[in-house]
Amino acid sequence: MSDTRSVDLRGLKCPTPIVRLNEEIRNMVDDEELIAVASDRAFELDVKSWCRRTGHELRSLEANANEITICVRKRAT
Repeated sequence: MSDTRSVDLRGLKCPTPIVRLNEEIRNMVDDEELIAVASDRAFELDVKSWCRRTGHELRSLEANANEITICVRKRAT
């Protein structure tokens, strides 16, 4: 199993968190997981839509008043 990567997207506003998430995923191997933390409230809906469009798996999503933490698995090509 691959190590899980992480990226801090806090403080970034839409669309930058999704753009950065996409850049990180491109540099990963198939089935590798990425943990991302963002503070932009739009990130929750954006990441769900992005996963549907790209085929990457949204493994988890936790949101509180200050931030959203997700885990995404890169789809196998």
